[in-house]
Amino acid sequence: MLAFVLAFFCLPANAAVQKYQAQFFDVFDTFSQVTVYSSDKEVAQTVTATVYETLLECHQLFDIYNEYEGINNLKTVNDNAGIAPVKVDERLFAMVAYGKEMYYQTNGRMNIAMGSVLKIWHRCRTEGLLSPEKAALPDMDELKQAQRATDIENIILDEENQTIFLADPNMSLDVGALAKGWAVELAADSVQDMGAEGVLLNIGGNVRALGHRGDGSPWRVGVQDPANLSGQESLTVANLSGLSLVTSGDYQRSYTVDGRSYHHIIDPETLMPAEHYRQVTVITEDSGLADALSTALFVMPLEEGLLLLDDFPGVCALWVCKDGTVIRSEGFAEMAGE
Repeated sequence: MLAFVLAFFCLPANAAVQKYQAQFFDVFDTFSQVTVYSSDKEVAQTVTATVYETLLECHQLFDIYNEYEGINNLKTVNDNAGIAPVKVDERLFAMVAYGKEMYYQTNGRMNIAMGSVLKIWHRCRTEGLLSPEKAALPDMDELKQAQRATDIENIILDEENQTIFLADPNMSLDVGALAKGWAVELAADSVQDMGAEGVLLNIGGNVRALGHRGDGSPWRVGVQDPANLSGQESLTVANLSGLSLVTSGDYQRSYTVDGRSYHHIIDPETLMPAEHYRQVTVITEDSGLADALSTALFVMPLEEGLLLLDDFPGVCALWVCKDGTVIRSEGFAEMAGE
């Protein structure tokens, strides 16, 4: 059952258009907010309900930890590694197919087959957060052993039958670098033509802007300053219309070992948290692409990342280096409306 609160605001420029907001916390384990500008309350409610339902369905489909009655999800696929193909919903099939494609387009820097490695890091991080005095890093030999089960070619996709088969019994998929963005884009597509003047989806920091605000201006979205995590100040403010903004940062899902913080974005080459930047922000139309590229760019040296962007027209990025230096790709200021 959807539970949300609508907050109404009249806009001086057009009293017929009002602002509606809804918040929920039970999709992708994060805070989500939907903002709608509409002259019709029922349209706003329908938009919000549709977004929520789409995200909840995706949350269940892309879940690698929990089972849901009547659903073959990613956990089902992982549990059947080396055993049998699993017939899945077309949305899950399409996301895994896209993830496999992005592996090649990012030179292996975004690999949804890294589940065996990420599972070890997840275990150590969870244990370290529960018992900080016992926090420890994963054993490198264990990580290297798990790395043997990350060959993207062992994801066998049968488009005709809509099945996914993991040929390596030790393989598991982890779509944390893609799932939320993919789901946000599906949600945006589902409400694109419902008649609202503007819709802004903010799903745990994955932002997708449709249309405009009630006064006709673009949506204004702040980019987190990693040096000021209180959220009181933004590094910059992007003006978005028809675009997505996704940020990956070293301050998200981290734990401390011997006084040093270790975050969750693992370099597939070193098997350790990537050390190039504090954060990377990507702006482009498609939220799934933005999500995947923010992770890929985060684990790449700057020169390699700039070259990668040449392969993706209509994409721009902002890097915050370890020393606080901010670097914008060509066209970032224009696309972001800075």
